[in-house]
Parts: sequence; structure tokens; C-alpha cells
Amino acid sequence: MQHQTKTTTLQDAARNILGTFMLTAGTGHLTFARREFQAQVPDFVPLDKDTTVLLSGVAEIGMGLALLLWKRERALLGLGLGAFYVAVFPGNVHQYTHHIDAFGLDTDEKRLARLFFQPVLVAWALWSTGALKALWQSRQQKKH
Repeated sequence: MQHQTKTTTLQDAARNILGTFMLTAGTGHLTFARREFQAQVPDFVPLDKDTTVLLSGVAEIGMGLALLLWKRERALLGLGLGAFYVAVFPGNVHQYTHHIDAFGLDTDEKRLARLFFQPVLVAWALWSTGALKALWQSRQQKKH
């Protein structure tokens, strides 16, 4: 896979918005939204809920900074961020199935609607970093 895929101005803007979102979410994990994030950690996670929230917050801050500042290997970053969004999806399911109010999601309808936003985040990460294009190009090269 080609890791250094050129991105458009629109992709760059989308990546910067996503990076800012990740920085804010990561900061929230460590400070103002820490308890709400703890409520989302499923019981099957082997770590303490607070430790899980702190570690994921550090990871989100790191990924947010990388989205904003890192110019090399963006496609790999996009794949990693997409995988991260998939990995934290069980927390969103946990919030829905256990009827947990957090982040203004105080009804089952709102919590269910949020589940459908996770694939949007995955697609956003893959598209804005050029990972989709890199994957497509890699697949085409393997065919020839």
C-alpha cells in the first residue's frame, strides 16, 4: 500500500476538523468528561474503567496531534484511527444496551442514533487521510 497519498484541500480541512475533534475528546477523557467516558466502558474490558478512559484519552490526543501535524504515512494513520473507532464501538453499544445517560444521550433513540455515526467516523478517518485511495491503489496494483 502506498502510504504517502496526496490529499485534496477538502480532505485536508476534514482531517484538521477530525484532529481537533480528537484533541477535544482526548482532553475530555482526562478532565471534564472523565466520568461520562467511564460509564461507557463495557464490563468485559479487563482494565479498570478509569485507567481505560485515561489510556484512550492519551491515544486520542496523540492521534489528534498526528492528524494535525504529521505529513508522512497519513494513510497508515487513517487506518489506525479507523481501527480505533471500531475498537471503541462496543462502548457505544454498552451505553445503548445499558441505557446509560451521558453526553446528552438521555434516550434510547438518541443512543441508537449515535451507533450509526460510528461508521461515519471510520469513513471520515479513511477518506480524509487518503487511506481509502491508498487501499484502492494497492488493490489495483495487486490485480496487475
